[in-house]
Amino acid sequence: MAAQNPVGWFEIYVTDMDRARKFYETVLKVTLTELPAPEGMGEGQMFAFPGDMTAPGTSGALVKHEMGEPSATGTLLYFSCEDCATEIGRVEAAGGKVIAEKFSIGDFGFCGITSDTEGNTIGFHSMN
Repeated sequence: MAAQNPVGWFEIYVTDMDRARKFYETVLKVTLTELPAPEGMGEGQMFAFPGDMTAPGTSGALVKHEMGEPSATGTLLYFSCEDCATEIGRVEAAGGKVIAEKFSIGDFGFCGITSDTEGNTIGFHSMN
């Protein structure tokens, strides 16, 4: 089996799906697509980020469900960008907060840290 990235899917828990969906669509300039709740999941909502399950990298979804809740201290997810300053520049107008503006991480490019409308801490990464 060829080497692959270790993450195959992510879920960002939300309390207000409409608010969270608007935030991510505004900041990332993408359209999220509603997914049916998986069998056995019960009541819940899922909206997926665009993705190609056969391509490298990963995609995921916003999830509103009793099994999880937003957290500022949990796992930190970084979204890939051409220039992370662009997405970070959209965060506050979309209702989020900037925690750390774009900064250098040496040979690994640049990143910045923000908070979404639900209280999740998220990052943005770019090589420029």
